[in-house]
Amino acid sequence: MSIAGQIEPFDDGIILSDQDFEAIAQFAYKHFGLAMSPSKKPLVSSRLSRKLRKQNIKAFKEYLKQLDGPNADQERSELLSLLTTNVTQFFREPHHFETLRNDVLPPLLEKAKKGGRVRIWSAGCSIGQEPYTIAAVLHDMCPDADRYDIKILGTDIDPVVVRTAEEGQYPLEDFDGIPKQYKMKLEPGVKQGTGRVPQHLRQKVTYGVLNLIEPFPFKGKFDAIFCRNVAIYFDNPTQQKVWQAFQRTLTPGGYLFIGHSERMSGPASQHLKTVGITTYVNTPG
Repeated sequence: MSIAGQIEPFDDGIILSDQDFEAIAQFAYKHFGLAMSPSKKPLVSSRLSRKLRKQNIKAFKEYLKQLDGPNADQERSELLSLLTTNVTQFFREPHHFETLRNDVLPPLLEKAKKGGRVRIWSAGCSIGQEPYTIAAVLHDMCPDADRYDIKILGTDIDPVVVRTAEEGQYPLEDFDGIPKQYKMKLEPGVKQGTGRVPQHLRQKVTYGVLNLIEPFPFKGKFDAIFCRNVAIYFDNPTQQKVWQAFQRTLTPGGYLFIGHSERMSGPASQHLKTVGITTYVNTPG
């Protein structure tokens, strides 16, 4: 996930004042954890102006009222989609999946075959290519994984991308980068030029909407958590809170994978010890 992208010109007189931008930035920080500096003002103005034109809204102050109005949930969801751009791909940062295959899954599969519980979480899963990559590695190592108590969870704050993830349908070129070992026999996509992740992989992943800056609702712990290229868009205090929440949610010896531009910091770093490139093991004590 990244803060929204390119500047697009507009000439309809809709002006985002400094005060309006600050109100939107504070709202995004409070509800989504997004940290937006004043340099993002032109980008926010460009993205939101299109929405205002479409709804025939003449001023940002009028739009801001809708974020707390009768359709607040939908408006907030649309705002989040406009403020962020989801960037993902199958087997992105492949060294993480080598660690998953070589170090993480072998003992977990042994545990599962003895009746144990295994949980892997893709936090900030975007449109689903990360959790489906995890499922592909798992299936290659253990084709009968459905016999055991092994579950993969994918969550994102944006319900729009979660729905896309559940469908598992992507442009055919998105599948080109998958290593030959994990090539999928795709199901036909609804749209021309698309394919769908096969059902045996889709059924391994459960999806849900979850905001990482709010208390996690889980009763059990996770053996591995992937949260890559999400926390970089939080400020440092928010990052540290999220790292601590992940540390508390991991099993002893559980793995945390973060993005290539992210670094562990704060109290959680006392327990999350580096074991590879942006890879950490939980060592509580």
